[in-house]
Amino acid sequence: MYSATLSTAAPFIIQQDYPAYTDEQHSVWAELVGRRLPELEKHAASEYLEGYEVIGLQRDRLPNLTSISARLAPRTGWTSTPVSGFLPAPAFFEMLASRLFPTTTWLRKRDALDYTPEPDIFHDVFGHVPMHAHPVFADFLAHYGRVCAHVESADVLEKLGRLFWYTVEFGLIRERGEIKVYGSGLISSHGECRNVTEGHCAVHDFSLREVLDTPVKVDELHKLLFAVSSFDQIYEAMREAERLALDGEL
Repeated sequence: MYSATLSTAAPFIIQQDYPAYTDEQHSVWAELVGRRLPELEKHAASEYLEGYEVIGLQRDRLPNLTSISARLAPRTGWTSTPVSGFLPAPAFFEMLASRLFPTTTWLRKRDALDYTPEPDIFHDVFGHVPMHAHPVFADFLAHYGRVCAHVESADVLEKLGRLFWYTVEFGLIRERGEIKVYGSGLISSHGECRNVTEGHCAVHDFSLREVLDTPVKVDELHKLLFAVSSFDQIYEAMREAERLALDGEL
């Protein structure tokens, strides 16, 4: 289906075998959602909560990616596209540029509810996909993919990766004077979210230059994150990052 338009990512795209999910897996999904949703109803950005309703996530059943995409695509052009696992960077960027979000189909086991070293369907769908229903965020993400797909410098990609990390993965937004979470790593992780809401993490106003100058650390809870005032801000930041990359200033 996608092979005509994807030169790099096509081999990684699979079909979700939805009937193969077991009652135990649906039960684990329900427990994961039950643990996170009450906190998110207090601390998540309104755009995330709206997107959660738009894509039709169920609390007690694993998501059917075909059904989610059918609700999402008419709104922003995005689909939640099943992939076989971790994608190399060129394939990942190619999919983002085409508004196809690479989505894993496996789910963590009950003994790993708090952490999994690789993203699973809970992180990908519960954490990421509701934000794809927001038009400005959706445009930002596709633009990010288009820009990165044409960057050859590893150093520039590493800098642009920081922008992705501190927005898509660990982004915060100020909403009516309060800090709200929208990044998937905060949405899907109890520990990371509490780290912010309980005041253990410094929060700076979003600055593209500071974000680009802040290295990513994956082996500890964050000590610093960034809050935007609106999603228009990250879209404009992406435009500025593209200019810096083209001008050799990253």
